[in-house]
Amino acid sequence: MREKGLWHAATAVLLISGDGERIYVHRRTDTKDVYPGMHDCAAGGVVGAGEDPFDAARRELAEELGVRTEPEFLFREDFVQGTVRYHGFLFQARWDGPVVHQPEEVAEGWWMPITELRRRLDDPDWPFVPDGRQFALRWLGSREVPADTTGSSR
Repeated sequence: MREKGLWHAATAVLLISGDGERIYVHRRTDTKDVYPGMHDCAAGGVVGAGEDPFDAARRELAEELGVRTEPEFLFREDFVQGTVRYHGFLFQARWDGPVVHQPEEVAEGWWMPITELRRRLDDPDWPFVPDGRQFALRWLGSREVPADTTGSSR
């Protein structure tokens, strides 16, 4: 589908701490077929044929991060870069429990203050997936972020 530039649907789920001040960021494995080794702040993937985006969001969150909770729909936005073209469904989920990585997809991960994510996304040299950057910047633009009092986490 990406090779031929076919439109498809995909989900992205932001994992937010219960207090709303941190977001879970991870580095993709070097074996991923798209954007290998880059950072991301969403668990997500392709919506299967006939699958509801909510179900796909739940599935991807459980598969990639081992989190089983109900996501909240935020917005829908298209992403186009080269032959990657899809209708994105963005969700967020609140979670303070354990995170268990799917080893084939996630190399490492950590909680990051949302204020730090905002600063890092402004740095074009930070190796961050382009679709995640687009969606996270829209998400950040729609919320008030408290002043950073925690310092850098990474």
